Amino acid sequence: MSEIYVARTNQKLGFVRLHLDALVRAQDSTAWNKHGIIESYNESVLFHLKGAVHAFIREIGERYRLDVSAIDGVADLQAQFESTGQESPELNEMEQLAASPGSWLARLERAYLACWSASAERSKPADARQSLSEIHIVQVNPDHAEDGVLLTEFQQWYSELNALIDRQRSAMLEW
Repeated sequence: MSEIYVARTNQKLGFVRLHLDALVRAQDSTAWNKHGIIESYNESVLFHLKGAVHAFIREIGERYRLDVSAIDGVADLQAQFESTGQESPELNEMEQLAASPGSWLARLERAYLACWSASAERSKPADARQSLSEIHIVQVNPDHAEDGVLLTEFQQWYSELNALIDRQRSAMLEW
């Protein structure tokens, strides 16, 4: 077995760690573009956390010899297990986390999706004389009140994901 997703999961976790360190430095910065840098790292941390979750879900599929190309999330992993008649304690835990709105995984998924949610109303020009090609800056966190809170939450999600991966990898090796 190639275990390409083990390497991919580890790579994404490494990227999260690097970007969390950079986010800490950005928050201590006095640069004129400090808040833009912070928002950039916030989104990159979310992107790499989501990538690590995605890679780990495929890692589980790879371990059980499922068709990983058809797995993009927990529901796809579940469908693959059902189609092969297999069961997985790893899947059960992932399903519980995904289904619980207060879990770190569900909060991570909502935060990641929020990066991509742009209303159609925002993209339309407010005035007919305004061009669609003009770039309009919309700050996600305009008062920057959430900067420190997000860092703490990202660090918690990273820690929870690391613990989950370590625990589930150990259990998969026992089989």
